Amino acid sequence: MNSLLSPHTPSLAALQARYRRDLQLLALPAKSWTPAITHEGQAVLDVAVVGGGMGGLALTTALTHLGIRAQIFDQSAPGYEGPWATTARMETLRSPKELTGPALGFSSLTFRAWFESQWGDAAWAALDKIPRLQWMEYLRWYRETTGVVLHNQQRVVAVRPRADQLAQLDLIDTRDGDRAYSVLARHVVLATGRDGLGGPWVPDVAHTLPRDRWVHSSDNWADDAFAGKTVVVVGGGASAMDSAATALENGAAAVHLLIRRKELPTVNKGKGAGSPGAAHGYARLPDGIKWQLRNYINRQQVPPPHGSTLRVSQHKNAFFHLGAGIESAQVRADGRLRIDTTQGPIAADSVIFCTGFRPDWQQRPEFAPFAPHARLWQDRFTPPAGQEDSELNLSPDLGDLFEFQEKTPGSCPGLDRIHCFSYPAALSLGTVSGDIPQISDGARRLSQGLAGALYVEDIALHYASMERYSEPELYGDEWTESPLPPYDEVTA
Repeated sequence: MNSLLSPHTPSLAALQARYRRDLQLLALPAKSWTPAITHEGQAVLDVAVVGGGMGGLALTTALTHLGIRAQIFDQSAPGYEGPWATTARMETLRSPKELTGPALGFSSLTFRAWFESQWGDAAWAALDKIPRLQWMEYLRWYRETTGVVLHNQQRVVAVRPRADQLAQLDLIDTRDGDRAYSVLARHVVLATGRDGLGGPWVPDVAHTLPRDRWVHSSDNWADDAFAGKTVVVVGGGASAMDSAATALENGAAAVHLLIRRKELPTVNKGKGAGSPGAAHGYARLPDGIKWQLRNYINRQQVPPPHGSTLRVSQHKNAFFHLGAGIESAQVRADGRLRIDTTQGPIAADSVIFCTGFRPDWQQRPEFAPFAPHARLWQDRFTPPAGQEDSELNLSPDLGDLFEFQEKTPGSCPGLDRIHCFSYPAALSLGTVSGDIPQISDGARRLSQGLAGALYVEDIALHYASMERYSEPELYGDEWTESPLPPYDEVTA
């Protein structure tokens, strides 16, 4: 951490007290208003959230504020939800430090308030970008402060839509000898992050190599896994720079970055698309405009951060090869790798593929009960010539409430009770469920939508409750009844 940072008051305890006071002033959380439901003796949650990272925390907090019973189930150990303390390798976040992230409109929940309460205004002014591990510390504090119910080390093995107005999670408790059990909820939300409906994507050439000779940037490999080795990094984005720098800083003999483009992109077009209008208006755009926007950003590509690129280029044994797309690879007789590129061959010991993620149901067997029935954009939209995009083709075609929709009506009853609050929702609804800038907008939109859906579904119960309501406002002794005065026709 920056040497300027030294703890000082007010403390985090005072900040937590400030948040509790904010809730008190706003009369939050709302009283529980949804009916308590059981099914065959088992309690039913209003909402079960899969994933306890930033998105899951923000959504569950927003649901709790609305008086909705919601709990999170995450496969990670406590404090290691999401990628920040595991597979992420950047030194700092890309996002500007001023973004309020999952704060949901509460100044006391912002990273800045958390930071300043410990190290003060001067340290905040001196801070450039948020250190990655410090962001994870903030999220741990956020979880503690909001009091969300998060069950760790619970692995989801199946997400099952049902025809009885319920959804089912089949889980394994890895803390308890892989004990199998099920959770019932009226709605299930998949807050599963960047790779939310799939996983790492690698080109076909990767599969021609032995699996122990390559990794994906999202794999959980030891920092010193490439010490003394010549490493080829495939890609030129942020993850490529972070992976290359990690290898170099931990003793790699040489790192060669194979970058397909002849020039690295220099402008992050996505920044030019962000605004409150985009957060609240994107979902209302015609399909063709949505596709055009997302396809343009994909085609332009996001440049690697300035600092991350310098983190690599400062090493004399780092080499940037532009216009060098990978074509094939094989193991040589001497055990080394031959990587053929559009500029010629190169020898290496290992390869790191920094090639991003794709929606891919085959990588997520827990979604098998509904995956064949979920409608994708490719099932109903044909892009204009020149805007073809295989990643967007595979994006789920979501409804207004982030819900999956049936490819064939009637084929999967209950599918609309499964919601995608993760990055693959971007094409349908904008970047309100996967990125720091608009995560609060998305969490509030979905939480309010779920509250509305639950109310409409239970309207008969709420009407009956209203009829039964009998708490008096008046007791009958607040006034004395008087007769009308005599009527005088002359003066009337």
